[in-house]
Amino acid sequence: MIKPIANTTCHLCSKPYDNPRILPCLHSFCLQCLHHETEKSGSQQMFQSSICEQSINIPVGSVLPQNLHLGFEVELAGYMSKMVSNSELCCDECVDGRNGLAVVFCCTCRQFLCRHCRDHHSSSRKLSKHNVVGLDQEGARQLQTTIKPRDHYCSQPNHEDNKLNVYCETCSMLVCLSCITGTHKSHSVKEISTVAKTHQMETTGALEDAKEVMTKLTGAIDENNRMIEQVEVSKRNAFLAINQAFEILQQTLEERKMTLLSELEAISLSKTTALTLQKEQFEKMVGDICHYTDMASQILQTHTDHEIVALGGLIPTELQATLKRVQTISLTPNQHSNITVSVHTDDCIKQLSKLGNIFDFYPSPYSSTWMSTSVARVGTRYHVKVQSKTSKGEEYPHGDVEVKGKMTHNGAVVYGEVEDHRDGTYTITLTPQTAGPHQLLLTLNGQHIQNSPTDLDVRPKRDYHTLCNPQQVIQCNRPLCVAIHDNGDIYVGSGDHCIYVFDQTGQLKNTIGSSGSGDGQFSSPYGIFIKGDLLYVADKGNHRVQKLTSSGKFLHKFGQQGSGQGQFNNPAAVIIDSNNKLNVSEQSNLRLQKFNESGGWLLTIDGNGSGNHSFQYPWGLALDSQGNIHVADHCSRAIKVFTKEGVYIRMYGDPKNPIGVAIDEEGYSLVSEWSGNCLSIYDPEGNKIHTVGNLKDPWGTALDPRDGSVFIANYGANTVLKYCV
Repeated sequence: MIKPIANTTCHLCSKPYDNPRILPCLHSFCLQCLHHETEKSGSQQMFQSSICEQSINIPVGSVLPQNLHLGFEVELAGYMSKMVSNSELCCDECVDGRNGLAVVFCCTCRQFLCRHCRDHHSSSRKLSKHNVVGLDQEGARQLQTTIKPRDHYCSQPNHEDNKLNVYCETCSMLVCLSCITGTHKSHSVKEISTVAKTHQMETTGALEDAKEVMTKLTGAIDENNRMIEQVEVSKRNAFLAINQAFEILQQTLEERKMTLLSELEAISLSKTTALTLQKEQFEKMVGDICHYTDMASQILQTHTDHEIVALGGLIPTELQATLKRVQTISLTPNQHSNITVSVHTDDCIKQLSKLGNIFDFYPSPYSSTWMSTSVARVGTRYHVKVQSKTSKGEEYPHGDVEVKGKMTHNGAVVYGEVEDHRDGTYTITLTPQTAGPHQLLLTLNGQHIQNSPTDLDVRPKRDYHTLCNPQQVIQCNRPLCVAIHDNGDIYVGSGDHCIYVFDQTGQLKNTIGSSGSGDGQFSSPYGIFIKGDLLYVADKGNHRVQKLTSSGKFLHKFGQQGSGQGQFNNPAAVIIDSNNKLNVSEQSNLRLQKFNESGGWLLTIDGNGSGNHSFQYPWGLALDSQGNIHVADHCSRAIKVFTKEGVYIRMYGDPKNPIGVAIDEEGYSLVSEWSGNCLSIYDPEGNKIHTVGNLKDPWGTALDPRDGSVFIANYGANTVLKYCV
């Protein structure tokens, strides 16, 4: 039986291939056809394959690999076509075919022979060992197993009789022995068999890798199919639930019913479409790999060393590139099967028009968000807060979701500890061990949360003993307090009854407010706090707290002068804890009050009386990593610590009239001492470890949330100082 021969017709000219060249997509075209397609313009041409529709860049003058094996197949197909055509063929050996028509074909000479020439072959000592076959189906079959590819000869002048038996790695081409003493002298050359063996090993390795990836891809396709089926099951279950609920209702519910079914169909369609598109992507990759592996297998089985080397390692290179593309994508289904319905039949008649919802009520990694800083410290616990959300961007209110986090650096991996708060939020804690650029990766149910992975700068552990001279001095009139925006802008509350905003270079970019008691006006803004793009101000002289945008637009205010709940008498500082509760210190009422975001009173920490828990002019506030409140008690010369519920814990330090306090993520406290004209640093146990002197009446202090730089409102010198740690 005659073996089928590969397609030997060029897709561009519809003729047998002439000097076929192979492209990176592994499809071949005539060299002349490629030149014709790419010579139309420019020095770089984009050729679009008519077979796979890939766009391939073919620079003018580039050398494309020869498909020697395909050229041999074209030659073989030509011979076989003549042999089985039953047409009269002239003898290739006779002059003008004078001895009659051809009756056999010599596979060695590659000639059709008449009886006379056939007999000459058989009687010649030199030619008698040639393989001669008949001009019929059996002869064609024998031809396929007998004929061998031609030897390939050098095309260089005076080298035409030399076989190509050496490969020049420098020029990526086959050359003869004479070439390596001439134009290829000093080039890196190897024997063809050696190079062919290397390519064969690479191709074999790529095939093994392809098997593993194919197993994963087919498994992913099966999982997608299973998920699609489960989506349909969920759809049917939800459909039944909707119909059962609406059987209780009258005609007034029909319109709403159809709306819900439409939403269900949209979610189902969205899921199915997304899963189908992902599956088609997987199938496309399977097709690509099959294409490359089939070609690779064929090459290993049918190509000679010359033919393999002529391809220049293209097969394993392109196959490995395809396999690497698979490794860059997730093989987990991009959708889950959950579709639930919520219908409350006991709602009142007035709410029937809004009865029920169809939703994809399951957390989506693509909608979920996370919060943290972009800087961490070696050996210090780094916290990331994750908020799970549905595909509609709504907060998911439940726990039991698989959230994971890790950071990587030069191959080393640090895995995070995950705390499930059972309300749809999670805290991931990681402790980096080495300094340098890291990648932070956060996943929800195996899928990356939006903006993950992201870069994380891990810096050496802080050494406050190095604090000595400021790295930046910003001129500012009567600075009272300071806060740093996430974008690096520096906000300074001023005795000029306004808030100055400086950029990172120290240039004034905005002035917020003016002297007065109106909305957005201030009377001694003693304390400021920034959260996101919101600015909170302890407006001391007006006995209130104001809430503005970071650009200065007034939003809200609460409080008035007095000593009752929610009233103030000289509020000096405001800070927001991790639960979005506002804590405000009052100098004259000797207390702290806690409020919700709208200014609703929640709790009072009363500091009247005697004992360590009492206050003598409470001023600056700071929060540690456990949420405890540190209070700079100005006249008792101590820092006092309370739980967020207001329970006294301890006191530490002996600062001289402290005003400002800031705490880093490691638990170190930085306290500005007004009458001590210095900044004192305390370790987490409350021991003083360092003092920065040469200050003049320092007031507020703050840390840059991005890199931990220290800022001090140096009131007596009309400056704001920045110290880098």
